[in-house]
Amino acid sequence: MESFIKAAKKRELVRPKAQTLCSANIKIIGTGGAGNNTIHRLMKIGIRGATCIGINTDKQHLDAIDSHQKILIGRNLTRGLGAGGNPSIGKAAAEESRKELTHALRDSDLVFIACGEGGGTGTGSAPVIAEIAKLEGAIVVSVVTLPFKSEKGRMAKALKGLNILRQYVDTLIVIDNNNLLEIAPDLPLLEAFSVADEVLATI
Repeated sequence: MESFIKAAKKRELVRPKAQTLCSANIKIIGTGGAGNNTIHRLMKIGIRGATCIGINTDKQHLDAIDSHQKILIGRNLTRGLGAGGNPSIGKAAAEESRKELTHALRDSDLVFIACGEGGGTGTGSAPVIAEIAKLEGAIVVSVVTLPFKSEKGRMAKALKGLNILRQYVDTLIVIDNNNLLEIAPDLPLLEAFSVADEVLATI
């Protein structure tokens, strides 16, 4: 985490116009609001060799981001209006759209899943997406963020969601928002997250 902060402060990152990943079939999934934001930032960085897929129950948010592919899950359940912060609805939405998700993840070798734990769509859908990816034979890596300690309601949901998600992934990377504040309280969070996104883009 400290290396992310130092890199963000120096802003001396040198990168080509587009990051190129290996020839394996790689999918980068961003589910829920935070996950969609990650996909949007990764698209701005520029990636070749991987497919970025935005997944959400919130049609308005999904329409606003850049992504190679977008999947609105739970059309019948949420009517594109979001999960209302309820992970159970996020899970049900993913289950409703299981066929579409399976098609999107077919033949994947490596799947990254980015989401923010503590909300509805990301917390609820990420385990379902991870399970589908595993069934399709992919190696699954999930990169998630935890809410601030002051968000007690979200934190309780986040920890529960984290325990469920870890059952379906090969590797789980957790970014704690509280650590960002403790390490560099003067650093804008968006800037730190952007550095983390660049690291993800070069894995």
